[in-house]
Amino acid sequence: MKLTGTLEKDLKTLKNILPAEDILTFSFQSKNGIAFTVVYADPISDKELLGEQVIRPLLRYDGKATAEDIGKSITSAELRKNGDIDKLAEEILGGNPVVLFDGMDEAIITGVKKVFVRAIAEPSTDVAVKGPREGFIEDIKINTSLVRRRLKTPDLRFHMMTVGRRSTTSVAVCWLEGTTPKKTVEEVKKKLQEIDIDIIPDSSYLTHFLSSRPYSLLKQVGTTEKPDIFCAKIAEGRVGIIVDGTPIALTVPYLIVEDFQSSEDYFVPAYRATFTRILRLLALLVAIYLPAFYVAAQLFKLQLFPVKLLLTIAGSIRDIPFSPSLEMLLVLFVLEVLNEASIRMPKYVGMALSVVGALVLGETAVSAGFVSTPAIIIIAFSGIGLYAVPNLIEITSVLRLAMLLIAGSVGTYGIILATAFILFYMVTSDNFDTPVLAPFSPLVKRDLRDSIVKYNLGSLDMRPRTLKSKNKRRYKNG
Repeated sequence: MKLTGTLEKDLKTLKNILPAEDILTFSFQSKNGIAFTVVYADPISDKELLGEQVIRPLLRYDGKATAEDIGKSITSAELRKNGDIDKLAEEILGGNPVVLFDGMDEAIITGVKKVFVRAIAEPSTDVAVKGPREGFIEDIKINTSLVRRRLKTPDLRFHMMTVGRRSTTSVAVCWLEGTTPKKTVEEVKKKLQEIDIDIIPDSSYLTHFLSSRPYSLLKQVGTTEKPDIFCAKIAEGRVGIIVDGTPIALTVPYLIVEDFQSSEDYFVPAYRATFTRILRLLALLVAIYLPAFYVAAQLFKLQLFPVKLLLTIAGSIRDIPFSPSLEMLLVLFVLEVLNEASIRMPKYVGMALSVVGALVLGETAVSAGFVSTPAIIIIAFSGIGLYAVPNLIEITSVLRLAMLLIAGSVGTYGIILATAFILFYMVTSDNFDTPVLAPFSPLVKRDLRDSIVKYNLGSLDMRPRTLKSKNKRRYKNG
């Protein structure tokens, strides 16, 4: 629907579309008698700037009644013209006031929205001892500026779009022209444009639509809260997605090896980075399999335990009323409840909860003979090990429970079969024509230099072949 050029009629149409009481209008006349009406959303428009940069200059205006001349008198840095009423309604709901005036079929959109943002700080989910400390916040403009500050190149492109019928959430698709494959960029744009949903409150909603297997247990979209990691992934040939209202940015294609890497790995010697990556992998495997093998060994293969350890375990479980699998499930259940409660409880009682759960409850349960000391030690170590790779905590916690149930039912043979099935599932998973398990399957030898093992910077002169980047060379070595 287009503006007619009649102020009263256009204002009535706009108010019919936006009948809410917080959508306000202010009518006035310029010095030479031109009638103006400003329509704005009261809670999210900056009324002080609106008065200083828009209304006061128009009150003194005595020029021609054309959108171009009127726009020159407004001192706001962000001005646009549009004659589509539905588009004008979207701008008003986004906090940008609209100036209507008689005799013109175009309105002036002014960028004087009120911005409520928190300070840029280090994200709590990705803490680094060395390296940048900045993290994304909930404002898309500030987040894109953090990316632009690190990639001062004309090849950096942002494609702005809105997703969500009611929320009209701003989404920025980010890539490096000449480096990122055009096919990947177009596929991301297409998938986002096809989304038909009421509201997008967080970037995690988009992961479902960007995944080729939406119900897969494996992640298919990378996430990060740090601009330096986001820029590094884009520079390798990925596409980034920044969503307004959330500090978590998305990147595609995603490789599972990304979650074993840390931004700090690139600011320490290569041997240290390799050691920590191997440590994370081992911690994750121990966290998933240790409870399962402990139960399987007790029920089916006692000879897996060394003799002295077997005698110690036999002494500790002698009076336990539950079977090994039920005992481990009970302790695991208590750990998960304590974990959820500690996250959701107010901070001032969180410490007390930790003391009660870890010390009082655990010690009392062992003293009363409900659970054994080895079971608590194993589950506690498993819980700590999962957080060595926090981005995979949702997947690995489910795998740990599944392995525990299989071990209690079938034993070690079941664990081996389940592991083979998981590996097969991982090998056959891909997204945006990129295997999730690369560079291990398929094997890309050059990309192994920055996988679990990290080579020094002199050996990383080429971009990952897995990502099919058009600009293959990162820098000239020597």
